[in-house]
Amino acid sequence: MYFPYLRGKQFELIALRELSEVMSAKSDKISPIIEPVKDSSTLASTLKELVEKKINFNFIVNPRVGNFINSSDGLIEILKENLKGYTNFQIGVIIDKKTQQGIPELLAFSDKININHNGFTLIHNSEIEENAIQQLNDNLEIKYNLIYFSKTSRRYYREFNQETRVSLDDYFRKLDRNADYLQVPVSDFSEEYKYYTDDNFVGFGDFLTIGDNYSESGFLPRAVAIHLSYIDQNKIKIRHFTSDSNQDSSDIGGKFAEALQKLVNWCNETNITETEGIKAFKELYDRGHFPGLGSIKKISTINHIELVITNI
Repeated sequence: MYFPYLRGKQFELIALRELSEVMSAKSDKISPIIEPVKDSSTLASTLKELVEKKINFNFIVNPRVGNFINSSDGLIEILKENLKGYTNFQIGVIIDKKTQQGIPELLAFSDKININHNGFTLIHNSEIEENAIQQLNDNLEIKYNLIYFSKTSRRYYREFNQETRVSLDDYFRKLDRNADYLQVPVSDFSEEYKYYTDDNFVGFGDFLTIGDNYSESGFLPRAVAIHLSYIDQNKIKIRHFTSDSNQDSSDIGGKFAEALQKLVNWCNETNITETEGIKAFKELYDRGHFPGLGSIKKISTINHIELVITNI
């Protein structure tokens, strides 16, 4: 089972919505995690689309970024309003030192949740003490424990029932500037999709080709980089296609065209299997259209999710 971790930003949510048909056809292989960051019509329409296509998902009610910090009650109301009785989802809870200090409040909150669901998904962003784990096990119906490997010790995952274990990590190699990818045309991502069951996990998660970093602000870059996931010798890798005319931040559309030309040439030369994402990039190339920077991230996200769920 694949657990793509998405912050609920507009184009990440739209990616889920536009890929819903593909996810529905492979609904036994995917369970997206949504950390909502902003109340929007896109969040509502995405939840409704997941319900309509009967896709299981995880909805975090204690986000650590965005506008919903300390708004757990408000997030439950959003679920009630948009799910209309749908129960095939898990309540997501980020586990960290702050959560550990507030376990009585968390348990009180869980008792008053007046909405049917499929259990809890705990995302362990840091380790907590054994007695805190026991309290959670005793009082919550825990479906999944996602263990953020690079933020916990090597043996921490052994604290949890094998039937609930899901590995999580940030495999995307983010460089300081888009132009830096000209020196790194390809980077390794992970092999988890191939070996997670051998390692006694029921699933695995990642932060796609976006990474775990979160920022509200945006700015015009000097270079445009398109990140495309693909599989090479059983490993997921990321190919970075980067513009060349990067002296300033003018003509972003022209920079996109430069990067897109490289992507299309590479796809044609390697005869790579076309995902919906690759088809979308080729369509933009044929039309000579620049859809905006957010749409580039959206298409890369669609490509990554489809690639993973068709190969597990």
